[in-house]
Amino acid sequence: MRLWQLRTPLHQSWHFTAFCLSIVLGLGLSVLPFASIFANQMWLVMAIVIFGFVLWKRWRWLIVITIIAGCLFGLSRGSVDIEQRAIYKQYFGKMVRLEGDLSEDVDKGKKGETVLRLSNIAHNGQKLPAEIWVTTRVEADMMRGDRITVTGKVSRGFGSFAASIYSANIEHIGRHGRGDVAVRSRDDFGEKVRAAIDEPAASLGMGFLTGQRRSLPTELDLALLTAGLTHIVVASGYNLTILVRFIKRLFDKKSRYLTVLLSIMLVTGFMFITGLSPSMVRAGLIATMSLIAWYFGRSFHPATLLCFAAAATGLWNPSYVWGNLGWQLSFAAFAGVMILSPLLQAYFFGNQKPHWLRQLAGETIAAQIATAPLLLYAFGQISNVAIIANLAVLPLVPLAMLLTFLTGLASYLAPFLAEIIAMPTQLLLDYMVWVTKQTAGLDWAISAWQLPFAGLVVTYVILIALCWWMQRASKYSLRQSNIID
Repeated sequence: MRLWQLRTPLHQSWHFTAFCLSIVLGLGLSVLPFASIFANQMWLVMAIVIFGFVLWKRWRWLIVITIIAGCLFGLSRGSVDIEQRAIYKQYFGKMVRLEGDLSEDVDKGKKGETVLRLSNIAHNGQKLPAEIWVTTRVEADMMRGDRITVTGKVSRGFGSFAASIYSANIEHIGRHGRGDVAVRSRDDFGEKVRAAIDEPAASLGMGFLTGQRRSLPTELDLALLTAGLTHIVVASGYNLTILVRFIKRLFDKKSRYLTVLLSIMLVTGFMFITGLSPSMVRAGLIATMSLIAWYFGRSFHPATLLCFAAAATGLWNPSYVWGNLGWQLSFAAFAGVMILSPLLQAYFFGNQKPHWLRQLAGETIAAQIATAPLLLYAFGQISNVAIIANLAVLPLVPLAMLLTFLTGLASYLAPFLAEIIAMPTQLLLDYMVWVTKQTAGLDWAISAWQLPFAGLVVTYVILIALCWWMQRASKYSLRQSNIID
């Protein structure tokens, strides 16, 4: 590139994408010791002013300044968040009485203990930041949204949790009225489904519909993890994408406005039912943005969509970037499906639209490739049967979701009809349980290999370089990729 070309205008979307990506990078770097010097709102203002100048001039060489501005923005936001979390240090090793809102469904730990995730923490009337992890042996009726008061010894947190309390005592459970209406409705619907369908098939069906992985029997949950099928029963983009695509196919030829309105209502309702987990927030944001762009006849480049969603959710909660594996895996899988998969299809098979089976296989393989480095880094193991299990199960998930929903709905309207619908539903879900257990039970189902952090970085650099090479070679336009199509 000649020197004069450095001052030619570059489209704003390139600067915007680079700014968002750099924000995520800055948020990740905020955990390093040197980052504390950026724990000042002044840096946020400076970054915004610099980026505003870049958007005004739009010169190519200013992309470097864009990256610096984005890193400053992320470093400032992340450092402020970490500085606020430091307030918990004064309580480490002490018996403390805290109260907080139960932000997700109650879970069970490996030793049978009850696991609570609390947000909106308060101590003696003083509000505290972030979330804390609490375990207890107390058996009590608790549901998402309850205000829980616990007593126990505070210790260091992990991941995105600022602190932990193990073997806590539950002093009080506060509930407004009947509690979270969405959770009540979901649980009542689940009871209807379980009355018509035997376990563990019923819990698997509810997992498809509402992302209730925590209600699964332990044996099935472990089998799903081994078979690489956990993503189909957690509140994530896969469940939501199926629902949005269903609405779009029903109404897009009748009314774009009605399609977008119903889809956004569905996205909002699904998020209320499942809760605002990191992966669910990412899925809801991306689905909504894609729907709005589709309504106006436009499209987002997947890289822009990915970077914006990552920056937005990271700024909302910086600990997602450096401490939440679910958030990291969610974005890695999305990148695999929306970027790597279509590039692989175009590079090896040309620009012709793939058959649904080849598309499903390509998306499954791409998602596995994109998430494998993170899984090896975090857990030191990876599923060898994930592709086989996904190909055997994924094509049937939409049908299983529909039949499970109809079974529950018929239980309210016409119980005799629910028994009829439950028969094929039971057979289908039993088949999926059987596939999961058979593939997970193979001797070679899991490979163990610990990937160091340097290896993680190098692997993703290689993947990015391969994507660049395949795009150049195939000349495929990634704007053709749309998560809702």
